[in-house]
Amino acid sequence: MPMMFPRILSNRALLFLGLFQAGWRSLASGPELRDPPKRIAVVGAGIGGTAAAFFLRQEFGTGVKIDVFEPGAIGGRLATQNIGGYEYETGGAVIHPLNLHMKHFLEKLGLSQRSEVPGKMAIFDGKELIFEESDWFIVTFLRLLWRYGFNFLRMQMWVESVLDKFMRIYQYQQYGYSFTSVEKLLHAMGGDSFLTLANQTLEEAMLGEGFSQSFLDKVVTPITRVNYGQSVRINGFVGAVALAGADPGLWAVDGGNKKVCSGLLYHSKAELIPAKVTSISFKQRSSKAGTTATFYEVNYVGDSGSAHSLYDLVFVATPLHPGKSDISFEGFSPPIPSHYPGRYQQTVTTLVHGRLNTSYLGTSEKPSAFTVSEVLTTDNKASVVNSLSSIDPVHIPPGYIRPPASASKVWKIFSHEPLSQNQLQDVFLSLDSTWEKKWLAYPTYSAPHRSAPPFILHDHLYYLSPVEWAASAMEMSAISARNLALLAHHRWHSQPGRIDQEDLHTRLRGEL
Repeated sequence: MPMMFPRILSNRALLFLGLFQAGWRSLASGPELRDPPKRIAVVGAGIGGTAAAFFLRQEFGTGVKIDVFEPGAIGGRLATQNIGGYEYETGGAVIHPLNLHMKHFLEKLGLSQRSEVPGKMAIFDGKELIFEESDWFIVTFLRLLWRYGFNFLRMQMWVESVLDKFMRIYQYQQYGYSFTSVEKLLHAMGGDSFLTLANQTLEEAMLGEGFSQSFLDKVVTPITRVNYGQSVRINGFVGAVALAGADPGLWAVDGGNKKVCSGLLYHSKAELIPAKVTSISFKQRSSKAGTTATFYEVNYVGDSGSAHSLYDLVFVATPLHPGKSDISFEGFSPPIPSHYPGRYQQTVTTLVHGRLNTSYLGTSEKPSAFTVSEVLTTDNKASVVNSLSSIDPVHIPPGYIRPPASASKVWKIFSHEPLSQNQLQDVFLSLDSTWEKKWLAYPTYSAPHRSAPPFILHDHLYYLSPVEWAASAMEMSAISARNLALLAHHRWHSQPGRIDQEDLHTRLRGEL
């Protein structure tokens, strides 16, 4: 990710960071109105599913059995690939310094941040580099000031104003508040301004704030293309999240971000069931005492064939959209769809071990002197790639120095479509090896904001992925997991006082 601009944490952000580090306030120790559930199922072992297992254990205690279903590798869209004996990130790559759940996970799991390898960013318009960072901050600052005036500083202030409000979620979750829909969560954080932002394009929002069209085309668009593979016509809220990816201090997990998922799964003491869930059915059973108990039957297929199990609560942590899952829901009234409206955006990740053709970027600089490590692109038909990055192994060995562009090394390309051999040969002088992965990485965003699917599919059947329609990121999945663990706890024990509360500021002032 680019690291173009300086950032100063607001006092409110520092306050929330202090509150977060002070510890979690779980409600599991509160008065129980009924016995806790005996069995919980989580469908999916990506960051959302494994974080859900972690938080569910925290809320419901040690007595409940938690099963996590996953037919593939733990980590989902967090994945690595071995090239030349080293592992490289192929999915979610970086984490924002204010992503407090991810920071908490690292501390809890005994993981560490990956060693930082300095790099430089440039912007490519399909013909030439129209901007290039300098090794000297003051030179970069003056270049930006000369080209774009104070637009870039104003952009950072605008993004910070959005993040400052959204960071309230950590304080609210610390005090046990939860929400039944994405829209209610957003409104509680930012009021009508967040809903307004989500219902206009990023372009409309920033032009309305006085930013120039040239700045949007040449600076903002390259950032949205690398982070979400889309233009400034995404909605304003997810656009602000994308622009936060231009902040300094972005980090990753030593050994690969997927280690967070395996660590959360282990820490939750959940059982991993390597199987694909095919359907979820609603079941009712009458007891001799005349009461009726309700269950969810999870049907799945694994190496040993088909099977099913009954659960008190079920959490679906995989998107219910075409190409992502095909779970059918049976016996529910009203019916639950297998697929919700909207589609996921295809992003193709191509890893190339080879030597870069620097002349492709329109530069006359010698490859041995070309030290740019991140090339972003404008929305131009001449640009077949969304971004081009020199990447480092997920574990930085002692004494590691990133090779120059004149040497054969690993590059990561994001593009909308698979790249042909001819296209790759235009970008690279030599191709030692290539690896390609098609991801349905994040929703296709537009404005007005598409109403997100519900968090609650049925009484005790929950859905984590709707938060992605606000913004897709590792931290957003963790926030959703925490929200639904709290929501499930409150609803299981009939404790509505901390659900969908609109007077949170007043309540929290009284509790601090």
